[in-house]
Amino acid sequence: QVQLVESGGGLVQAGGSLRLSCAASGRTFSSYAMGWFRQAPGKEREFVATISSFGVTTHYADSVKGRFTISRDNAKNTVYLQMNSLKPEDTGVYYCAAGWRTTARSTADEYAYWGQGTQVTVSS
Repeated sequence: QVQLVESGGGLVQAGGSLRLSCAASGRTFSSYAMGWFRQAPGKEREFVATISSFGVTTHYADSVKGRFTISRDNAKNTVYLQMNSLKPEDTGVYYCAAGWRTTARSTADEYAYWGQGTQVTVSS
């Protein structure tokens, strides 16, 4: 069992930055990949970024490449999402998720545990 708690969301103007954090507890943190997903109002949840268990491999959605960076600190059991050059279309609830495996994955069914989400709102 893994418990995940996100933090760092908020309201920011377009072009601004936010850093999301996700603290994990339960299973050994370095034994699973982590991912970030988001869900905008009226839309389905979508993949944002993923990182392998030791941080060697990362993948990003095309819509955030070059603007967002996922990282993890296994000593702190925490994964981060640094979001720069934010756009209004980045608005949504951001969820972190713990994967079934060690490898970075971009589909939701590859993730076993989910946090409650943190709201990110980007104003134009």
